[in-house]
Amino acid sequence: MAFVKAQKSKAYFKRFQVKYKRRREGKTDYRARIRLINQDKNKYNTPKYRFVVRFTNKDIVAQIISASIAGDIILAAAYAHELPRYGLETGLTNYAAAYCTGLLLARRVLKMLEMDEEYQGNVEASGEDFSVEPAESRRPFRALLDVGLVRTTTGNRVFGALKGALDGGLDIPHSDKRFAGFKKDDKQLDAEVHRKYIFGGHVADYMRILMEDDPEKYQAHFSEYIKRGIEPDGMSELYKKVHAAIRADPTLKKSTKEPPKEHKRYNLKKLTPEERKAQLVERMNAHNKAVYADERGDDDEDDD
Repeated sequence: MAFVKAQKSKAYFKRFQVKYKRRREGKTDYRARIRLINQDKNKYNTPKYRFVVRFTNKDIVAQIISASIAGDIILAAAYAHELPRYGLETGLTNYAAAYCTGLLLARRVLKMLEMDEEYQGNVEASGEDFSVEPAESRRPFRALLDVGLVRTTTGNRVFGALKGALDGGLDIPHSDKRFAGFKKDDKQLDAEVHRKYIFGGHVADYMRILMEDDPEKYQAHFSEYIKRGIEPDGMSELYKKVHAAIRADPTLKKSTKEPPKEHKRYNLKKLTPEERKAQLVERMNAHNKAVYADERGDDDEDDD
């Protein structure tokens, strides 16, 4: 008789250690994170900043973050939902919008640190690779790119935000190999193609194709553009104005939107013990009333 060997004994389970919560949820790559936040011991309590970019279905989040024992500290943040204030009302998650969000964060953090006059960055977005040069008085603000769990493929929107931050005047170690327009065969960046993506040229091209080939799909896909009178030929000028507006005033403005008078609830409100008792009494009374009514109905039928 063959005995089956126990693969995982009681001792194994007694020593089993669960992974961190954010690893179990698939939110954080701790192997990458530890390499981004590790600071040299001789720098003592000097913060090590990360340029963090995250995408949701309808928004782009860009933040400058440093790690501490107590938790991450956010120095500054910029969001794509702020872009309507600068003239970009739709298409808030594409490559061009990512560039604008990165530019907004860069100008905002430099203004906060009173370095915006010294480090103007690349005022004219040419699509060419740009790295800020150190000035005489202060070194440029340095941060490391944190892409999270995104696959770093060539032309990914994350690198659109990176390009915006670089042109905005931040010092972020990078290579031009992942920008839109990099040609693997030639091993160099095509600045014209990259500039086209920065100014929404790829969106304009798709609009023109749909207008000719499938007008119905064009009406459905670009309904917000049509509503606001944005046409393919005017896309480049639109983004130029947005870039200029961001540079003119990158400060964070408080929302003037009024909070909703009545908040939507998607779960049941937690009741106090007194409310639960009152609810129970009410249910019992309703039940007793129903039973009494049924009995009265039976008695009336017997009398007939």
